[in-house]
Amino acid sequence: MNAKPRVSFEAIASRIRETRFADADAVVGILTGGAVPAAMIAFHLGLPLYVMGINFRTPGDHSPRHSEPVLTSAIPEIPDSIRRILLVDDVSVTGSTMTKARTALSRFTIQTIALKGQKADIILFPEWKGCVQWPWNPPEP
Repeated sequence: MNAKPRVSFEAIASRIRETRFADADAVVGILTGGAVPAAMIAFHLGLPLYVMGINFRTPGDHSPRHSEPVLTSAIPEIPDSIRRILLVDDVSVTGSTMTKARTALSRFTIQTIALKGQKADIILFPEWKGCVQWPWNPPEP
């Protein structure tokens, strides 16, 4: 079995520092995979962080668990003073999870960000193909 390439926090932090994000008032991370990268972006930009749970795929083989992404938490209570958000997930292959979140957060102007994948406004690592081992996940046996 081939081991997934391990990604470092340093590599992710470096790419975040190099990226020009849209002007925003807050960051929303999609749980669970988007929580850490969203926290890193919010910290870097000095913005408040909110999270929302959406589930579509199984953790192991990443096969679809549902026919479409499902909200697994309440939509975050974001103050009316916030108009523009950065919506963050770790991976966005089809864009369906981002679309579900966009619909739930439709009153905001949204820029979507993913660490890897094909379907977001910003892909921080477009060169990454296949699965990777995120630094916040335990190593697989």
